[in-house]
Amino acid sequence: MDSKIAIAPHDPLPLSHELDENGFPIGSSSTDDDDDGDYEGYGDGDGEGRDVEDSAIADESSDAVSTFAADFYGSGTDWSSLVAAEEEGRKEKKGGLVQRSLLQMWGIKKPKEYEEGSGGMARNLGRKRRRSAMGGEEHVDRVDRRKGQEMKLDRPRVCPFYKKIPGTPFTVDAFRYGQIEGCLGYFLSHFHHDHYGGLSKRWSHGPIYCSSLTARLLKMCLSVNSLYICPLELDTEYDIEGVKVTMLDANHCPGAAVIHFRLSDGRTYLHSGDFRACKLMHSHPLLLNHRINVLYLDTTYLNPKYRFPPKEDVVDFVVKKTHNCLKKQPRTLVVVGAYSIGKENVYLAISQSLEVPIYANASRRRILQSFGWPELSGRLCSSGQSSPLHVLPLSFLRHEVLNLKEYLKTLNKRFTAILAFRPTGWTFSESTGNQLDLIKPSTKGNVTIYGVPYSEHSSFTELRDFVKFLRPEKIIPTVNIGNAASRDKMQAYIREWLKV
Repeated sequence: MDSKIAIAPHDPLPLSHELDENGFPIGSSSTDDDDDGDYEGYGDGDGEGRDVEDSAIADESSDAVSTFAADFYGSGTDWSSLVAAEEEGRKEKKGGLVQRSLLQMWGIKKPKEYEEGSGGMARNLGRKRRRSAMGGEEHVDRVDRRKGQEMKLDRPRVCPFYKKIPGTPFTVDAFRYGQIEGCLGYFLSHFHHDHYGGLSKRWSHGPIYCSSLTARLLKMCLSVNSLYICPLELDTEYDIEGVKVTMLDANHCPGAAVIHFRLSDGRTYLHSGDFRACKLMHSHPLLLNHRINVLYLDTTYLNPKYRFPPKEDVVDFVVKKTHNCLKKQPRTLVVVGAYSIGKENVYLAISQSLEVPIYANASRRRILQSFGWPELSGRLCSSGQSSPLHVLPLSFLRHEVLNLKEYLKTLNKRFTAILAFRPTGWTFSESTGNQLDLIKPSTKGNVTIYGVPYSEHSSFTELRDFVKFLRPEKIIPTVNIGNAASRDKMQAYIREWLKV
């Protein structure tokens, strides 16, 4: 189906249409500076927390220079945007979007360790997110705190080139940079904070193109003005500013999309956003018999040590462990950690197998009900005492962070123990591999926590298979690009995969 959104004369974004051998714009060398910028390094509870190895940019004058690390990322780009992580504790402008912590979002009181003034954990966690690009030293905000004021220097952050689609007036997941010169369409791949960051009810810079489900979340959770939201149905081709655009299911979180751009000259660009590649994608008509010129690839796990099992196998393991536990201890509360959206298949499978409802607090229920999934919304309940299956923020499921014993005390009329699951790819262990039965839980008293490698990002082998199937002319990694060594390693694998 060809749906016409808008056709208008336009100039592409100010980005050279000429690309080097790896698909990056050719231009004059840029210089590093200490500008604050976007850094796709942390999920902030909404994505699968990006693991940027050194959180550092290697010295480009070093011996480890490659066309990928030096020429690519240093050619006419906003190199500074890869330098430093955005400080998590930075204050919002008055009247802007207030970014709440997960504890605040889900209405659960902070543990004592987190209370302001208690020192220790709260300060240490803050310090971890403030590492500069050079040698892991602490990053100091470029603000003037004299006389109690915080006056940010007025150098605007520039949108990194890898968020721009060449030959078009479009950007993808680039909402942190204000109004981008020449941009007529801001695409959002999915509703995780490291991608939608910068959006709020005050957004007025241009149309936001996203999936229908993501559009509902933008309105409901961020109060973005409907006038700027342009929902697109999956697997439907739209003509937007003279470019054919199609969104494909990303197999990531609800509403997540892989975005396919086809220009009038026939060139095609595929932006994966965050995705988990699967065999079903290999049969999609847009990908099966059509060459992709440039692939913007989610390289979260482009490392051979991450060869975790299929999601279905992990879900089966979780269900089996739950059954075994409840046979021995019927008064056990089962807890599944999840982001604001994502991991739904894990607790839905438990609910279906045990034939019990799913307890989630009001905020989460509201989000889940917006999906329009009857099989899920019909199983939600509002009373913690009425279900042995609860969903809590993933960040809570650590012995040292959340006192699950205190949570259990509020439900002690029915439950005497907790069995919790942390479903994330970062829990994967090479020693365990795909042998899930070798996973050992962490137990303290009557609280048992399993880390299970349920990932909504592609594993190393899935990335390899997808690239070999697609065989794009060029690949632009979008994750773990914070240092030259990491980029070199990824490029070496990519070159091997693209060999004839």
